[in-house]
Amino acid sequence: MYTPSFWEKNTIFSNIDVCIIGSGIVGLNAAIYLKSGDPELNVMVVDRGFLPYGASTRNAGFACFGSLTELLDDLTKESEDEVLKRVEMRYTGLQNLRTLLGDVNIGYEPLGGYELFTTGDLQSYDKCMESMVHFNTLLKPVTGSAKTYTTAEYGIEKFGFAGVNHLIVNQFEGQIDTGKMMETLANRASSLGVKIINGLNIHALKNNEREVELQCNDNFSFYASRVLVANNGFASDLLPDLSVQPARAQVLITKPIKDLKLKGSFHYEKGFYYFRNVGNRVLLGGGRNLDFAGESTSEFGTTQIIQNQLDEMLKKVILPKQTFEVDMRWSGIMGLGDSKSTIMKKVNGNIYCAVRMGGMGIAIGSVIGEQSALMILKSL
Repeated sequence: MYTPSFWEKNTIFSNIDVCIIGSGIVGLNAAIYLKSGDPELNVMVVDRGFLPYGASTRNAGFACFGSLTELLDDLTKESEDEVLKRVEMRYTGLQNLRTLLGDVNIGYEPLGGYELFTTGDLQSYDKCMESMVHFNTLLKPVTGSAKTYTTAEYGIEKFGFAGVNHLIVNQFEGQIDTGKMMETLANRASSLGVKIINGLNIHALKNNEREVELQCNDNFSFYASRVLVANNGFASDLLPDLSVQPARAQVLITKPIKDLKLKGSFHYEKGFYYFRNVGNRVLLGGGRNLDFAGESTSEFGTTQIIQNQLDEMLKKVILPKQTFEVDMRWSGIMGLGDSKSTIMKKVNGNIYCAVRMGGMGIAIGSVIGEQSALMILKSL
């Protein structure tokens, strides 16, 4: 059984002001903003995985903030003000991320975000066209443009699609390299003096009068004045009363394809499928709608039913006239719930949380990290 040495207890695990559970987008952003707000704070970030355990380095790298079909669907459940506020937060979050880390360091490419419509989606397309002017008007104060959304029929032939009737593009969306982003975030946090410990699984939190006991799987504990739970889809393991459910997302990427036409980020079937180019490869993910129950899991892995559907999409819609080979398949774990709103609050005592990113961690991770850091700084 592993137990810390005297030296480890008295250097690494002592006098911790804030311990952040989760070394993903939110956790590292929170750590950076905490140290920026008070450089003297002793801030530690811990994670159960040897890399961020969840979705931060396993997502598709979409720098997006809302397709028209998503916004229309949201309006059936929420007010226009609520929908607009969330879109504005996503857009602001993306700008914050780019400013904080720099476009080169995150591999940002402003190639646009497209939505595909096939014969079966014509009714949905008509609704998007009816509402396009209205949404463009709403988003003008956010993006600064009167035409955030426009039609892009030219792209059907340009990108080489088959069976696609219409395209709508959001010109202010793009894509990033999530590996570069997370590496840059980790380096930035470390340069500010943040301790990052991966491979340490916290299985329970216990509030004391002035601090929190963090109980580890290796049968030892350490203490922090404040704890921020930022492990998204796994938050309910530590805080079972939170309305956060894990949701698996399966992804594949092809080997390099000669003369690939595809450039940009794309959504299909109300966002249940999404794909993009990564250089001259195609990354494709989604398919949770084929098995919602099976994909509501915190277990990594892929399934035949979803991977077969992804393969079919590549063959019939995305790369119908090209030869390709799949290079890799993987999955990530998101945090969803009965609402798309993030849960960011004081849970009890000295325990706080910033979870339930709703699959939009890239867009909102920076701003949620900043806001949660401010929340904790005010409590110290």
